[in-house]
Amino acid sequence: MSDSVYKIITLVGTSTESWEKAAKVAVERASQTLRELRVAEVEELDMTLDNGRVVAYRAKVRVSFKYEGKED
Repeated sequence: MSDSVYKIITLVGTSTESWEKAAKVAVERASQTLRELRVAEVEELDMTLDNGRVVAYRAKVRVSFKYEGKED
C-alpha cells in the first residue's frame, strides 16, 4: 500500500426541502468534478429565513478527496 495525501474542501449545499438534501446536493455536485471522494462531514447547519419563515436549508460540508500531484 502506497502513502496517500488527501485534500479537504468545504462546500455549502442548499435545499428548499431539508438539511439532508442540502448535504446530498453538495456531495453529488462535487462528485461531478472531483475524483475519489472519500469522506463527507457535516460541519454546520443553518436556514435562510424570509419574514420568519424557512425558505432554504443550508449544510456546510467538508469533503475529502485523494490529492493527485505529479510523481517525482
